[in-house]
Amino acid sequence: MKFSLFFFDGDGASATEGSYNLLIEGAKFADTNGLTAVWTPERHFHAFGGLYPNPAMTCAALAMVTEKIQLRAGSAVLPLHHPVRLAEDWAMVDHLSKGRAAMAAASGWTMDEFILSRDPHGSRRTVMWNNINLLQRLWRGESVLFEDVNGREVEVQTLPRPLQPELPMWITCQSTESYIEAGRIGANVLTSLLGGTLEELVPRIQKYREAWKAAGHEKEAGTVSMMVHTFLGEDEEKVKDDIREPFAAYLKTHYGLLENLAKGMGLEVSLEDFSEDDLDAILTFGVEGFIKQRSLIGTPEGCAPLIEEFQQAGVDEMCCLVDFVQDDQAVLGALPYLRKLMDICE
Repeated sequence: MKFSLFFFDGDGASATEGSYNLLIEGAKFADTNGLTAVWTPERHFHAFGGLYPNPAMTCAALAMVTEKIQLRAGSAVLPLHHPVRLAEDWAMVDHLSKGRAAMAAASGWTMDEFILSRDPHGSRRTVMWNNINLLQRLWRGESVLFEDVNGREVEVQTLPRPLQPELPMWITCQSTESYIEAGRIGANVLTSLLGGTLEELVPRIQKYREAWKAAGHEKEAGTVSMMVHTFLGEDEEKVKDDIREPFAAYLKTHYGLLENLAKGMGLEVSLEDFSEDDLDAILTFGVEGFIKQRSLIGTPEGCAPLIEEFQQAGVDEMCCLVDFVQDDQAVLGALPYLRKLMDICE
């Protein structure tokens, strides 16, 4: 099993110095302790993840303080960007990192962020798949025709030329169709258990492997990377007590997570109808189950069996979401226990 760090939250609403200290110091730890990669997301117009509007910029910064780990967008919202801009920016990241750039592609979430797009929100998935193809062609140095605002065709080859012959690509997947398409085009998979169970994930991974094999790719197999909330320590109950309140606050800032949690409890209602007491009740009953079934929260020894379950299900990499606890020193102090978990798994 491979392990990586995933930065996903980060409240950009507070104009304070040192907002990126956790990202930088966490990346340094990952680089010197055998982790595979660091992921940074793309988020717009919301306190949840507001520190991360541009993964190309965060990865360029991390390229200056790391030497080994792969630097990945997790995820770049492809319909919001022209393929030329993506090819140029990430080629720069590839040079600055000496060939360590990589990207997970997503189709987008809220309608508001599509003020950045030339295409409507409803066509986002079609645009994503098309832009992946255009991005890889540009990355390989091909000439690609694009139209300007007047309909004039322009033949484009992007610069600088990247160091890697192909940009390592993940697809952010939830539906079975996305898994199959990722396998067909030879991309890796980035996924989570926020809306389901590990048992439900197994047939999707199988479909992905079958599609990969049927497509006849030169590489033997793709990577299935699983996002999982992670916070480890010496005493399981103390760890759970320490993270329960910040984890509940984290869920409150991401209504999509709360809706899935509510549905898991049989509540088919809109969160707009919930009072603060309703939300607190959901969190009281739901967080404990979330911790047990979908997270690496506890001790290294206690979480090792869950790693084995993920591995048997076909997962290749644990992407450890670490910044839901808004205490940089606490998060950094917990990272050595992640290294201990890695040692146990080895």
